[in-house]
Amino acid sequence: MKKGTQSRLKELLASGKARLQPLTFSQREIWETSPVKPSDPANHICSFFEIKGPATVEQIKVAVGRVVERQEAMRTSFLPGKERPLQIIRSSGGEPAVSFRELTEEEARPEAIGEVMAEGFLEPFDFLNGPLYRMNILQRGPEDLVVAFTIHHAVGDGWTLGAFVVDLCTAYILGLRESGLDLGKIKGIRESLVPLDMTHSGWGAAERAHWQPADVAKHVDFWKTRLAGSSLLWDKTGEGGDKSERLQRWVSEISSEGADAVRELARQSQVTDFNALLTAFQLTLFRWTGVDDIVLGTPVANRTKSSVRETMGYFSGVVPLRGNIDPEQSFADRVKLVHEETMDAFEHAIPFAELAKALDVSSTPDHHVVFDTRFAYQNHPMPEVSMPGISTKVRVISTGTTRFDLACELTEDNGGFEVVWLYRSSVIPIEDVQKLNTLFQEVLTSVCSDPKITPAAMNV
Repeated sequence: MKKGTQSRLKELLASGKARLQPLTFSQREIWETSPVKPSDPANHICSFFEIKGPATVEQIKVAVGRVVERQEAMRTSFLPGKERPLQIIRSSGGEPAVSFRELTEEEARPEAIGEVMAEGFLEPFDFLNGPLYRMNILQRGPEDLVVAFTIHHAVGDGWTLGAFVVDLCTAYILGLRESGLDLGKIKGIRESLVPLDMTHSGWGAAERAHWQPADVAKHVDFWKTRLAGSSLLWDKTGEGGDKSERLQRWVSEISSEGADAVRELARQSQVTDFNALLTAFQLTLFRWTGVDDIVLGTPVANRTKSSVRETMGYFSGVVPLRGNIDPEQSFADRVKLVHEETMDAFEHAIPFAELAKALDVSSTPDHHVVFDTRFAYQNHPMPEVSMPGISTKVRVISTGTTRFDLACELTEDNGGFEVVWLYRSSVIPIEDVQKLNTLFQEVLTSVCSDPKITPAAMNV
């Protein structure tokens, strides 16, 4: 740390304008178990939404400032430490990290604007001085803005984006009302931005108090037994591989009819939609790779308490799910087993950083410590806020270096599912990802038509 920076930090701490807090368990996962460095763009959560209407850059900037003052995650940076970093939480956010750019006619083309947004998405953050978010407002034309928002994973997760959108729109409407406009009651907008019931650092402190060594130890034997002898799914033998390669993203969809069939399958099987989809995904990987012992990672929101529903920050955890496929076992029997195994895994879930420590495993630049494939089902879609002339539908764009070799993420969208495939092309080329997507959908169709079918009998 430079001497001038060190002096400024000491002044902030001495004056009470900043305070230090330990990392949360979720933040430790980034520093201790991820195969990529915390500074890597893989840890950037990137999104954009459109504003079509008479909104001004200054109005948006003021609204962002209000959100920053409410949400300490947007006032958080990190101080390097000998063992692990510390959070630096400032009492005030200062000037909002908002920039404006008027696009040329060439840049405003739909196929070009993504490249313009990517410039901001991939720009590194200053971990020490912060802030660890940025908003780039791009003007395509009169009353036509694209707002690109980037936040580091250490201070945000998927749920955070929804909380940010609602806060931002609320702050924007509050500003209009203060200027004298009577807008009436607006769907999805809060009446005010009152202080949060629980801050991100407050939640982190509660988690540390809960997960004492004795509490962690109660679950360690379960995981040692559950994961004994497991291995990664994708064979990277002989892979040179540029570990800085960019994450690739390919999007597909499952129609509303297909999604309804999955929901009915889950209802008849007396399991959750997640477990029906997870079982089908396991069978897909079995049919694709021939491997009958599959370990996947799945995220959990960790927001069961209402006190943190509106709080921005990195709350989510990850739980390993292991499945041993029997080619002669029917889907109907298998999905019940998967449901039971998943319930067991969630019941014994502990912070992943503590799990990796208990298993005595460490990450390498090549792969995650326990699994290399991720499966996620997001059934909490981004909020739709109705405002006159303004669209607030958020789209998430993953960028940077993959933390896993393959990820399949399903999100409910207009009755169907958006299926996002994230992959490292040096391990899985795009042609294989597309074939894998086709196989996944064929497996889903097959088991929805006949839940008693076995993997060996599937004509896919």
